[in-house]
Amino acid sequence: MSSRTPVLQAILAAAVLLLVVPCVHAQDASPEMVIPQENVRYDYAQVLDVDPVYQILRTSRMEQVCDVTRQPSSGTGLSRVVGAVKQRLGVGSSGGDDDGVENCRMQPVVREFRRPIAYDVDYDYKGSKFRTRMARDPGNRLRVRVSITPQPSQDR
Repeated sequence: MSSRTPVLQAILAAAVLLLVVPCVHAQDASPEMVIPQENVRYDYAQVLDVDPVYQILRTSRMEQVCDVTRQPSSGTGLSRVVGAVKQRLGVGSSGGDDDGVENCRMQPVVREFRRPIAYDVDYDYKGSKFRTRMARDPGNRLRVRVSITPQPSQDR
């Protein structure tokens, strides 16, 4: 039991120090040092304007583009009408026209897409106008956090 006695004494001494140190620090704190409590409340502001901020995405892909060159036909007016009707209905020739030449090639086609990524919001709170950027459209009114802190005096 004698080997446990120094260990118990060390633990007891550490416990006493832990109890005494906070008391000493509390007495050292000067009465002039005051930690101000923050005054916070929540209210609603009137939304004046919402402007979406867009991200522009560009994509490109290869597409087949064909130019059709028409050659004057040598038939009568009636044969041209019949040929046009056959072409419309897809009867007869398979893709190529008797009186036209197609020039096809693969070409990159670029497309642009816009998507909203944020919203610039103008709002009025108690007669003062403010602007902020938000992730979502807030609607007609915006919940605001109001914090009031007194300014330190300049007397020193």
